[in-house]
Amino acid sequence: MLLTGGLKSLLPHVLRRIIRCNRLSISNTSGMAEGYKQANVVILHKSLADDFEKFCHANDGPLPLLYRSQPGDWKCPALSSDSDIRTDCLQYRKYEHGACTGSLKSLKEYSEQLKDMVTFYLGCSFSFEKAVQKAGIPIRNVEQKCNVSMYKTSVPCYSISMFHCNLVVTMRPIPESKLGAAVLATSELKEAHGAPIHIGDPGLLGIQDLSKPDYGDPVQLHPGDIPVFWACGVTGVEAIINCRAPLAFTHSPGCMFITDLKNDNVRSLGGIPEVHCISQDPLHFSIVSAEAAQKIKTLETLIGIDPGERGIRHLQRQGELLGACLALSHAGSVLITTGFPTHFSHQPPEENDGPPGALAIAAMLQALGKRVAIVTDQRAMDLNKKIIEEAVQLGILKEPIPLLSYQRETADSALMFLCENGNPGRPRFDHLVAIERAGMAADGNYYNARKVNIKHLVDPIDELFVAAQTIPGVTTTGVGDGGNELGMGKVKDAVKKHIKNGDVIACDVEADFTVVAGVSNWGGYAIACALHVLRCCDIHDRYLRRAVGFPRAPGERLWLPALPSVTKEEKLLKALVQLGVRSGKTASLEMEVDGLPFYDTHSAMIEKLL
Repeated sequence: MLLTGGLKSLLPHVLRRIIRCNRLSISNTSGMAEGYKQANVVILHKSLADDFEKFCHANDGPLPLLYRSQPGDWKCPALSSDSDIRTDCLQYRKYEHGACTGSLKSLKEYSEQLKDMVTFYLGCSFSFEKAVQKAGIPIRNVEQKCNVSMYKTSVPCYSISMFHCNLVVTMRPIPESKLGAAVLATSELKEAHGAPIHIGDPGLLGIQDLSKPDYGDPVQLHPGDIPVFWACGVTGVEAIINCRAPLAFTHSPGCMFITDLKNDNVRSLGGIPEVHCISQDPLHFSIVSAEAAQKIKTLETLIGIDPGERGIRHLQRQGELLGACLALSHAGSVLITTGFPTHFSHQPPEENDGPPGALAIAAMLQALGKRVAIVTDQRAMDLNKKIIEEAVQLGILKEPIPLLSYQRETADSALMFLCENGNPGRPRFDHLVAIERAGMAADGNYYNARKVNIKHLVDPIDELFVAAQTIPGVTTTGVGDGGNELGMGKVKDAVKKHIKNGDVIACDVEADFTVVAGVSNWGGYAIACALHVLRCCDIHDRYLRRAVGFPRAPGERLWLPALPSVTKEEKLLKALVQLGVRSGKTASLEMEVDGLPFYDTHSAMIEKLL
């Protein structure tokens, strides 16, 4: 028997010859033939081959097709010079009607059956290990001399005919400081599964226990390591099991076919990827291209001007818009709140900063296929119903949005509102957004900018944001322009120091992400634009869909009409004026918001953002 020392530097054809002679005392090929592509193997009847190939193309993250053989051909000249698929994997598995009926060292005894069978060679993550190590990143399973961990997930693949299954992933522990380098090192190696499909809490993939992999060996995380998951070719094994073919063969997970192809032919996936943390509980990172991230940072800069000279630059934190929009991009259900009754002596007391921004966010979320609801004060339900009806008629919203109200009746009212039966494990919403919503100050009151207490006009919707901090998987965003808005508690010290009356009016309730704009509506417009940027980002789109299914074709980008426009916002502001909703600073019923004219100020901002 040959031992493992030096195997990583042997050439592939030498390794295949050693494997063929059954002279290796190892259980997997991880770390062998460094820098060369390894392949998962699926062998099935020729009558199933066309559909399986379509299944691979439909799910090319887990199943990047390197080569498809002709029936009965156990060589693969495109991948290797002298191979024989019957003998050149360390170990095989035999499947009959979906059940694994044996592990084999050779398939030679099935040569007659193989004459009517087709071999598929699929890319493998072992192929990228050299690139990861060159980036200075440890490969923990190689260090621990064990197979990589592989897990079944709750993520369904795109089904083709009788081929259907959930995604299988590999997990590699990566030091948090090296996450960006790991993504960069693998993102262009598409034939080795490319970039990760998830970074963070395994529960978000439906994986309950990392110590119990479905295939391979458990790999220990070091302190500071983050679990990082790549699509895995063992997905093909699951597809074979589910299709219940009378006879099929696969490699044994971890026992790959080693090719003669080097990993030096990279394929760009649309830019340089960046990694950003979007949640601590559960721990969750997202991926976006550097180009898209820069566009969103530019949007954040545009809305950060201070036309009212309130000192808001002291409240701004760079990257908050990007973080908020990445979290929203991953959310399936979003709750939005707005409404600042600053004009307590008028009816209605609401100002016209807030609703347009809220509707701009809602319109884009609708276009992206997410569930959206609005929660507002009970006394303002009729007004908000009319505003939503106007937005539908004007083409801003494609359909009406559910309108909710919240009242505190018991100590757990907020939890009951946000979660099914008050169970934190079953939240109704993934993300909460407050935009120009009156926020509770440290003394329990609500103040307008002039330090007038308007608590009698405000329902305690803040409690939903406080409760959200205790519910795993629910993130929050606050959008404001003065520091007294819900969510601005994150920057309350700066509000107290730099904003007029800040020591009294500062909101005490935090949001995970705080978007500060010269006018809050601008923050809403920027969020809508940023969500559009993210959805047009190929790198982010692939991460969202876990590298299964097809990327959206440009013609399918139905979210483009959902962006705010000068024409739509002009019509909406006219409708708000007709409903008696006034400008925040001046209380006038004119075409202005926060005392700034719509034409040349707000219209110009919309055009810049677009």
